[in-house]
Amino acid sequence: MKLYQHLTYQVEDRVGYITLNRPDKRNALNDVLMVELRDAFMQAEQSAEVKVIVLKGNGPAFCAGADLDYLRKLQGYTMEQNMADSSALASVFLTIYRSTKVVIAQIEGHAIAGGCGLATVCDFAFSVPDAKFGYTEVRIGFVPAVVMTFLLRKVGETRGKELMLSGSLIDAQTAVDYDLINRVIPADEMEGYVKEFAQKLCQKNSSASMQLTKKMIADIQDFPLENAIKFAAKMNAHARTTPDCQRGIQAFLDKEKIQW
Repeated sequence: MKLYQHLTYQVEDRVGYITLNRPDKRNALNDVLMVELRDAFMQAEQSAEVKVIVLKGNGPAFCAGADLDYLRKLQGYTMEQNMADSSALASVFLTIYRSTKVVIAQIEGHAIAGGCGLATVCDFAFSVPDAKFGYTEVRIGFVPAVVMTFLLRKVGETRGKELMLSGSLIDAQTAVDYDLINRVIPADEMEGYVKEFAQKLCQKNSSASMQLTKKMIADIQDFPLENAIKFAAKMNAHARTTPDCQRGIQAFLDKEKIQW
C-alpha cells in the first residue's frame, strides 16, 4: 500500500478509506495534498478490491480550505503557475466527481471553501450536527471558480448565489435543506452509519449499474432534450448486455437473492 505525506489510504471490506491527515492544519489543502488526493482516488479507482470510496478527515475539521502557507506562496506565482495550480485543483474535483466508484463524504468537522468543494463533488455526504459549511472565497477577494460548476448542478442557481456571493457559513441542517449534503448523523453514530451505508451499496448493488448510473447523471445534464433521450436509450440498451444485468435479471426471475 502506498504511503502518503498528508493523507492515509486503506481498504477494508471492499471500501477504500481516504483520510485527510493534517489535523494540526485542519486538513487544509496545499499543492502536495492535492497531488496526493488525486493519486489516492486513482489508486482506489483502479483497484478491483474497492467498490465504494469514503473520504474523511482526521481531527476536528473535515477540511478548512486552502493552507495559509500555500496562499502565501501563491502570491508570487506567475499567470502560468497559477493556471497550472488551478488546473491541478480542477483535476482533483473532476477525478472525484467522475469516479466510477460511489464516493461518500464522512464529514466530522467544518468544511470550508475548498473543503466544502470536496464535500460537494462526492456522491453522498453525511455530516455531524456541529459542522459548518461555506464558500468563503469572496471574503478574501477570491472566487469559488472551480467548484462552481459542480455546486450549481447540485443546489441550483438561487442557493448557489446565496452560498457563493454571501460567503456565509451555514450549519449542517441548513446544508441538508439546501441539498448540499444528504443528512445529519449524531457524532457518536457517524462511523458505524457510514460503514453500514457503504456495505449496503457493496452487497446490494451492482458495480456496473452504479457506474453507468453515475456516468449518465454526470453527462445527461449537458444534453438538449432530444439528445438526452437518445443517449438514455443507448445506455439502456448497453446496460442490458452487461453480465451484471443478465445475472441480476436471472436471479430476479428465479426468485433468488443476489449477493453482489
